[in-house]
Parts: sequence; C-alpha cells; structure tokens
Amino acid sequence: MEILCLGLSHHTAPIDLREKFAIAESEAPVVATRLLAAPGVSEAVVVSTCNRVEFYVAAEQAAQGFGAVNEFLTTRLAEPPGEAFFQLPTAAAIRHLFRVVSGLDSMVLGETEILGQVKKAYAAATAGKTTSKHLNKLFQRAFNVAKDVRTNTNITRGAVSVGSAAVELAEKIFGKLSTCHVMILGAGETSELTAGALAARGVRSIFVANRSYDRAVTLAEKMKGKAIHFDEWPNQFHDIDILIGSTSAPHHVVTAAQLAPIMRTRPDRPLFCIDLAVPRDIESAVNDLEGVYRYDIDDLQRMAEQSMGVRKQELVLCEQMIERHATEFGEWLAGGWTQAGVRYSEAVSGGQS
Repeated sequence: MEILCLGLSHHTAPIDLREKFAIAESEAPVVATRLLAAPGVSEAVVVSTCNRVEFYVAAEQAAQGFGAVNEFLTTRLAEPPGEAFFQLPTAAAIRHLFRVVSGLDSMVLGETEILGQVKKAYAAATAGKTTSKHLNKLFQRAFNVAKDVRTNTNITRGAVSVGSAAVELAEKIFGKLSTCHVMILGAGETSELTAGALAARGVRSIFVANRSYDRAVTLAEKMKGKAIHFDEWPNQFHDIDILIGSTSAPHHVVTAAQLAPIMRTRPDRPLFCIDLAVPRDIESAVNDLEGVYRYDIDDLQRMAEQSMGVRKQELVLCEQMIERHATEFGEWLAGGWTQAGVRYSEAVSGGQS
C-alpha cells in the first residue's frame, strides 16, 4: 500500500494561487469521497488552511493515487495543477506530515495552530468514513510525533513576532489579560495586529484614538472596541493597562509629563507601553515613572529574533526525532510482522493491529 501526499503551500505558491485551490471545511469530506471513487484509491484526507492545501491518499499504486488527485484538481480549475504542486511518495509523504503537524513546515517555525487544523481535517475525514487502517495509523502517529516534539524540545519556546512578543510581555506583567484595558494611538496595520494578538489572549476592552476619527471608528469596529477623538485620549486613560503607540506623528505624542499625574492617581497599577511608531510616539523618560514599562519596536523585534534563534537551534533535534518516527512507521507499513512494526502497532492501537 502506498501513502501519498500531493499539494501546495506557502513554500511553493503565493496566496493568490493558494486561494484558487482552497477547499472549504464543509467541502473537504465531499472531495475525499470523490477521490475514493478513483480506481485503486482506498482512503483520503484533505487538509486546507490559509497556508496549504494538501491531499493525503492511500492507494494500491502511486500512479493511481496521484492520478486521482490530479484529475480532481484539473476538473476543479479546468487546467492542470501546475508546478506549484508537489507530489510526495510514501516515505517523503510520511515525513512531510510529521513535519507539518510539528510546526516545522510553517511560516513561523514551531507554531502550534497547524496541529489543531490537521486534527480537525482528520476528524472530518473519519466522520465522512474516508479513512481506514493506513491513514488512521498515519495521522494518529503524526499527532503522537507532534506531542513528542513539543514536549521534548524547545521548538515552541518564546515569541517570534512583534505582536506575540508584546503579548508575552503583557502576560508577564499582568498575568491573565481578560481584565486589561487597551488603548491604541493610531490606526496602522502593526498596531491592529498587535491589538489583535492581545485580544486573542483575552483582552476584551479596547479604545482606539486616531487623528482621523473615521479611521478610528473603522479599526474599533474590527476590534469590537470603542473609538475616541485623538485629543480626548488623556481623559479616557485612567483605567488603561496597555498603551499601543502607532501614529505617524513626527514627535512624541505621549510624554512623561502627561503620564506622571495620571500614574499618581492609580498606585500599584502598572502600565505597559508598546511603542510601534517610527519616529517613536512614547517618550523614553516614561520608563522612569513608577510602574511604567515601555518597549519600542526594536526591543520587541530583538525578543522575537532571540526566540527564533532558540527554535532554529532545536530544529536538528526535531528532525532527528521525526526521522526515527518516520522510519518506524515505514517499517510497519512495509510489513507489520517486523519487530519495529509490531512495536508501533501496539503503541498506537493498544495491541490491536
């Protein structure tokens, strides 16, 4: 039996091409069922995310499996899939899936979201009855591999973007973010992404102030927050815990002189300032105020780069672990009678191969 993978990802195709081939979550089981109609194809799982569209099939012969997927794709777009699509035979397909679920094939090395996405795709396939012995064992093993890699390496350690670094710092200062209030000065893309990262970790109260009030309203609606006129931000500031500066002003818009009297009215309540503007919005002297923590975009970028360095150092260990798992699974696939195959089968199925 051959286990194959055919697909494209952010490594091989730009977003406009990935969009053309994207498959809706509700459509994935239908596509998998359609693939099973091809001669020689016995199992199928479809994984479609913003960064990849991948088809995993079990087939008697590689030509049958690749042919079924290529025929589907050609029919879908009325043209051949093209060079952006990779075709991975059994050994490479196994290693590829193990790397994907472990976050080693992601845009951000070690990210964890892809594991949940693949689990969801596999669950949809099992619910649609398009998997059986071989893909069930492959995906179950893949999830075990991801757990092994994440538990026994530092591949997920630390923040690797400005937004995630800001979130990590905020959690160190405040603990849970669910009670925090955020104010954004400016309505730029970077501040939106950073505020979005904070909101994803529990922040519920967001205020947006911008020179153009209409743009403040637009961003506030996206963030489910409240827009305020720019000149009014000091009046709304007493309860703010996190301040994000991202204006295009040529000078400081937040100074120590402005914050000092406000901070005196809120003792023992820290303020985290994230300055994403160039030139900087928040005067460096605010760091001298009691309870104020200010970081600019260079500080956050250095944190992200340090974390990425740690992750890259772990990559060799991760690849070694994946190679061991892939070899064991390949031996099981070639013949369950081998000792390695028996060990694997018992580990996954509790003794029932």
